[in-house]
Amino acid sequence: MISFQPLFITLIKLNMTKTQLRQKVGFSSATLAKMSKNEYVSMEVIDGICRTLDVPIEAVIEYKK
Repeated sequence: MISFQPLFITLIKLNMTKTQLRQKVGFSSATLAKMSKNEYVSMEVIDGICRTLDVPIEAVIEYKK
């Protein structure tokens, strides 16, 4: 299972809301809802988050058994 918990921790450290991230990266509110439920999103969205926040993928997602 993929978890977006590292992203939410990263956002807290950066003092940024999920909505601000969504607007900055340019993905839909439906995608944000999927992330909040730890559902799959496209690699394009994950790549955009990494580029926008200038963080490694480990700061966005993690794999949990």
